[in-house]
Amino acid sequence: MRMRNKYRKPTTLHCNAGSRCSLSVVIWSLVGCLLLLHLYSLVRHKDVRDGEFPMRTSHHPLFRELEEVEVEENIQIPPPRKRSPRAAKRRPKRTNTLIDEFLDESSQLRHLFFPDQKISVDPMKDAGNDTFYYYPGRNWLDTDGNPIQAHGGGILFDEGSRTYYWYGEYKDGPTYHAHKKGAARVDIIGVGCYSSKDLWTWKNEGIVLAGEESNETHDLHKSNVLERPKVIYNEKTGKYVMWMHIDDANYTKASVGIAISDYPTGPFDYLYSKRPHGFDSRDMTIFKDDDGVAYLIYSSEDNSELHIGPLTENYLDASLVMRRILVGQHREAPALFKHQGTYYMITSGCTGWAPNEALAHAAESIMGPWETLGNPCIGGNKVFRLATFFAQSTFVLPLPGLPGSFIFMADRWNPSDLRDSRYVWLPLTVGGAADQPLEYNFGFPLWSRVSIYWHKRWRLPHRLSVKK
Repeated sequence: MRMRNKYRKPTTLHCNAGSRCSLSVVIWSLVGCLLLLHLYSLVRHKDVRDGEFPMRTSHHPLFRELEEVEVEENIQIPPPRKRSPRAAKRRPKRTNTLIDEFLDESSQLRHLFFPDQKISVDPMKDAGNDTFYYYPGRNWLDTDGNPIQAHGGGILFDEGSRTYYWYGEYKDGPTYHAHKKGAARVDIIGVGCYSSKDLWTWKNEGIVLAGEESNETHDLHKSNVLERPKVIYNEKTGKYVMWMHIDDANYTKASVGIAISDYPTGPFDYLYSKRPHGFDSRDMTIFKDDDGVAYLIYSSEDNSELHIGPLTENYLDASLVMRRILVGQHREAPALFKHQGTYYMITSGCTGWAPNEALAHAAESIMGPWETLGNPCIGGNKVFRLATFFAQSTFVLPLPGLPGSFIFMADRWNPSDLRDSRYVWLPLTVGGAADQPLEYNFGFPLWSRVSIYWHKRWRLPHRLSVKK
């Protein structure tokens, strides 16, 4: 029989002034403190979204000036055009938004989004103080004086030639609609390639994968769709491998296409197309990890989720392994990069040619789980940030010599004239606390913040050599 210890002290905690409080009171007090911290983090996130930016300290003095916030004045939307009483009665006119003005080719604000050709960025002209400056949204000319045609593209750094190669959609053709409800399109011309030593002066290397003119059954027939080409190099096979989105004019084929070449400047030989893992695939990218393993990431299930999985060892097919990520979030235009062992990704929403809000995501393993960090855009005004500076992600390029610093590459699509779509390159950094903490961590973010800084005019730090 257990004897009761009459000298045992009761299980209570002594508080101030000799009072006693139960263990449950202490627990609920701690919970209250955590809830207050969580509430503070939500308020802080709202402040950032509304334009109150916290100060950030750069780990890289050379990049610090690019982290200064450049605020864009609010743009006044012009008054609506006069309409007849009958037209107004039939369809009441709603208030125009800045997105509407962006999409309206006759808008009085057109010059703000698509500056005149007369002020193109021309590396071959004596630019004086403008040398090596990027002007997001301006026309960008190659060394022949022609607009660069590398839309939806990506960049490969070739170790052998120590040269950057920029691949993208060559859209130098008329824009039209295949049918009344069809999206704006340009016939397949091919994949353009440009080379550079400094990431500013680009030489046209020609069309490295050409469209097909006569064979209507070929994936690359001009009536089909070729989007978002990306190229990586396979050290084991010595081949340059290109992956791209292949579709028909109605976007029902929803496949990936693969091509190979012995040289970064092509020509590339087209191999085949397929639906990876048996699923529809639209916006896509590929990512080569530090260990040489390459991954395919694509929007699937009618763009409601992303799929990710490793490629085979020769990079010519997707392996059988696949994971679903960002399920139900309707994201596309993925752009992956890695920093200090953590994987990051920028995605856009699914609104066709219209711009929308970018989101940043992070994961400890590339196969997931992936968590959403929030909108990475800083600067401009609220509409600029919610529209990703009127552009859509396509690639994130690491900057050699500046760990945690990258170039965010995006396309400012011009659906009325797709050949005149522009490029928006901006500085991107990883560092500081994320604006959108995870739901289960009571406001303590587990990831560093991804920040994309708006600048009308910027250049890489003058002491930074982009050559590796």
